[in-house]
Amino acid sequence: MVYYFESDVVSPPITLFMGFDKNENEDLIKWGWPEDVWFHVDKVSSAHVYLRLGQGQTIDDIPSNVLEDAAQLVKANSIMGNKMNDVDIVYTMWANLKKTPGMEVGQVGFHKEKDVRKMRVAKRINEIMNRLNKTKREEHPDFRAEREKRDRLERDDKKKLLREKKRKEEEVEKKRKEEAELRSYNSLMSGENMSKYDDGNDSDEFM
Repeated sequence: MVYYFESDVVSPPITLFMGFDKNENEDLIKWGWPEDVWFHVDKVSSAHVYLRLGQGQTIDDIPSNVLEDAAQLVKANSIMGNKMNDVDIVYTMWANLKKTPGMEVGQVGFHKEKDVRKMRVAKRINEIMNRLNKTKREEHPDFRAEREKRDRLERDDKKKLLREKKRKEEEVEKKRKEEAELRSYNSLMSGENMSKYDDGNDSDEFM
């Protein structure tokens, strides 16, 4: 089961989501999308909260008020973190999450520490949590099926782009050849070249 929340501080709203327990967190670690951004309380057990970026967006494009919503949500869903002030929230792209065989269920590390962002949350803001909780809904998605569908559509899009690129390249090459042939013909038919076939011996002097 996954909980979904709508961060409506922007328009259109951005969806935040998190697994019900460590098993769902494990599935999200395994079958997340490259467009997903992962949030967690630093050095403290907490829920894994995600948001999904739009096409062409980067982690730097997340509005500050959406970051605040995500940070408040992950803090509120940490038994220890919810009781603490001045906690750090770490976040990074899903592709930077590292899972090794020796890790416990739901545990994760990072491929590159330099790609992990950090933000400080001074305290829980109930107004934010009340607003988010009003949008809360539960679903039971098939993470693997959704990821495979996403990858299939991406492959189809890439194939389409490659076909279009090849078609344009063929058109350019065809036009280049046509222009080269036209230049060659024009050069051949120019007066200078025509004179090569006119030696001036069209008189009847041989008679």
